[in-house]
Amino acid sequence: MADPHALRARFLRTLEAARAPGDGPDPAPYADDLIARWQEPQRRYHTLSHLTAVLDHIDVLAEYADDPDAVRLAAWFHDAVYLPERSENEERSARLAERALTEAGVSAARTAEVARLVRLTVTHAPADDDRDGRVLCDADLAILAAPPSEYAVYTAAVREEYHFVPVDAFRDGRSAVLRRLLDLPHLFRTPHGRSAWEATARYNIASELEMLSLGDRPSA
Repeated sequence: MADPHALRARFLRTLEAARAPGDGPDPAPYADDLIARWQEPQRRYHTLSHLTAVLDHIDVLAEYADDPDAVRLAAWFHDAVYLPERSENEERSARLAERALTEAGVSAARTAEVARLVRLTVTHAPADDDRDGRVLCDADLAILAAPPSEYAVYTAAVREEYHFVPVDAFRDGRSAVLRRLLDLPHLFRTPHGRSAWEATARYNIASELEMLSLGDRPSA
């Protein structure tokens, strides 16, 4: 279980590091607002546990980023606005980051970088020279390389979030997403991601795709 108090402390440290010392208002209300958003009842996968995992993976990958604190702030905001039935969550999350971070005393340049990174999670396709983007995208997709039991919990949570989608439509849509992932030359863009996560992620995706395909077969 994610610890909201520990996450609150992590956000306070990150925001203070991302702005001039002593500059800006009290960061605590911003932390509390974000934590409340990540605990909304419609969430099943995009929860505080997912946020914690992304932040932990960013810590592992921090050496590959140009601005690790901007990447951490992007993680906080990347699904801060999340309604499963809507398609503009990333854009709305990026706009929230622009408003909140400007008000909180973060520089215009760093705020723009955070918003850019949030928008990048629509495609998870950073440019080869986008070091911050590669770190955020790898951290966000690291769940694909989870141990099989954890991966099964992840896929079940995703299905719960999309409970309103009929079974056949969900299976077809999810299968299309998985096939697109397998067609990519690399799922992960950082050296650590490729060496530590790539093979396991491809195994998990292929296994899930096979399980989804079994739903097309008539029962005996």
